[in-house]
Parts: sequence; structure tokens; C-alpha cells
Amino acid sequence: MSYTFNPQKRVLMGPGPSDAHPRVLKAMATPLIGHLDPQFVQMMDEVKDMVQQTFLTKNELTFVVSAPGSAGMETCLVNLLEPGDECIICVNGVFGGRMVDIAERCGATVHKVTTPWGEVTSPEQIKEALKTCPKPKLVALVHAETSTGALQPMKEISDLIHDADSLLVVDAVTSWCGVPLKVDEWGIDAIYSGTQKNLSAPPGLSPVSFSPRAVKALENRKTKVQSWFLDLNLVKNYWAGAKRAYHHTAPVSSVYALHEALNVVLEEGLEKRWERHQSVHQYLKQELEALGFKYLVEEENRLPNLNSVYLPEGIADEASLRATLLNDYNIEVGGGLGDFAGKIWRIGIMGESCTKNHVNMLIGALKEIL
Repeated sequence: MSYTFNPQKRVLMGPGPSDAHPRVLKAMATPLIGHLDPQFVQMMDEVKDMVQQTFLTKNELTFVVSAPGSAGMETCLVNLLEPGDECIICVNGVFGGRMVDIAERCGATVHKVTTPWGEVTSPEQIKEALKTCPKPKLVALVHAETSTGALQPMKEISDLIHDADSLLVVDAVTSWCGVPLKVDEWGIDAIYSGTQKNLSAPPGLSPVSFSPRAVKALENRKTKVQSWFLDLNLVKNYWAGAKRAYHHTAPVSSVYALHEALNVVLEEGLEKRWERHQSVHQYLKQELEALGFKYLVEEENRLPNLNSVYLPEGIADEASLRATLLNDYNIEVGGGLGDFAGKIWRIGIMGESCTKNHVNMLIGALKEIL
């Protein structure tokens, strides 16, 4: 008996993954080599360089965690937090809440800054939190909240955090390569992302970067990092030039795909890519609003590549409509999470899925159904 799996071709317009470039899919079919082969070591160096370019950072400790974005989140927090540390974490959606959970598992005392879903954290909220916790080890927030489509302004908050001599930790899973993200200019000390959103590579890898200030905090730890696999003291040597030390077996084919996807981004140019996501967003917004959809997030803080919208009045069963899109038109969009489950859609236009043709396919299907 044998099992075959031949999935239908989908048009991916949910919160991730996005459609992959044909070059990326082809790269995954490249013959395997050993993960310590000199050729693969060279590729790892090139991947590191391209991640630095796309993060706009010169941080030496920049590499790719061999696991998805949630592991990047955990890498940043478990390496910087020890039992008894105090930290401030901003929560305005699912992923801020997830950071709280990880920090508490590290034994840290967490001071939450809570904002209604769909809104962003204000500098005034950070100032108030710093009155309660004036010397936090770190302050963590989500740049692009995938559960709501809210885009967090960074610069003013970054200045407040560094004035308090704290580290700034940022979730950039849904912003990297889709909207402006400037690690060094904004003073971000630890950042993580994922490969399946605006990069349009397969899920399963998490680029991370740590500033010299964050590295110093790591070196001054009094206790072991609670995770062996994510301990930067160990894994950083795996990405350290020709003399790299064995740590784990890297997912070779996924790194092939990441290498090619990063090449595609740099060939297009970061700023042109940001502009494309904004332009297609405006086109999608115009078409959705003409059908009666309404946006969750106010325009000034709206993430262009992930559009959270209320459905037109009179549609009682959003899940049934999504199922029709998927089953009859092969178009995937995402439903709401948490408080917004059953109330909103999350429509992604990321990377290779960010084209006017994708918008036209979705809008054409919706006009037929509605």
C-alpha cells in the first residue's frame, strides 16, 4: 500500500505562508550536501550577509535559527532573561501575549503594557510603565501584530527604552522585507523574524540579530540559558566562519530556499519592495471598501501587507464564505484570532502574493460569491 499526496495549487492570501517564487521552489530541489560541507558553509556566510543587509544592521551576531519564528521569539527571550529579571512586554494581540508566557517561563517578573487589539502602544504608556519598573532588563514589543494588522511606530519608544538603559526586543515576523525596518537606526537590540511572510520562502527558519549591547548582557549571565538548543553561547559558533563548531544538523534544503529568496529580495531592492507592498495595499483597500469591507486598524497604524477587515453587513457566517473561497476558487484568506475569531478576515498580500493579479483574483471571486 502506498500513500500519495498531490495538493491543489492554492493562491495564498492569508497571514502566511505566502506564495513562493519559482526560483525558491527550484532551489529546494537542489541535491543535498552535508551541513558542514565547505560549500554549505560558504552559503551560510552568504545567508548571514544577506540577512544583515535586509535587517539594515551591522550586528555581528546575526544568524538563522533552524526553526520557525516562534523559536526566534524564544531565542531572544531565553538568552536575555534570567530568573528574577524584570521586563516590560507590550501586548496588543496574540504575539505580545506569547512573549509574556515565554518570559514568565524564564522566571522573569513581567510588567505588561496592555493595549486594545487593533491599536498600538503609545510612548506615554511606556513612560508610565517605566515609573513602575524604572530599570527593566528589556522591553519587548511586536512591530507588526499578525493577529490584528497593526503596525507599531518604533523610534520614539526606542529612545525612551534606551534612556532607561534597557534592551529593546522586537518581533518582526510580519514586517521584515515588507515595510520599513531599520535595526541599527532604530536601536533594536534583539530582533527575530520568519521566512514565510514577505520573504516568500518556506516556513521553518527564523532570522535573528543581536546588538553588541545584547551580546554583553548574554555574556554577563549568572545562570545557564534554559534551552540547550537555543543557547546562543553554543549556536553562535555554528555560524562563525570557516571554523564553525557542530551544533545541530541544519535543514539544508530550507537554507537553499532562504538563500534564493534573499537574492530575489535584494535584486528587487528593499525600498522598491516596501513601495510595492504599499501600492498593492492601496489597490486592495479600494476594492475591498467598494464591496463593503471595513478596516479594523486606523489608517496611520495599518500594516499594508496584512489587512484585517470586518466583512460587509449581512454576512453572518464568515467561515462558510472563507471555505467557499478555498474550495471553489483555491484562494486562502485567514480568519480572526482571539477576540476577533469569527468577526474579521486577515488578508495577506506578502512577497510573491503581493501583486494586483492576486487582488483581482480575490475581488473577482468575492463579487461572484456575494
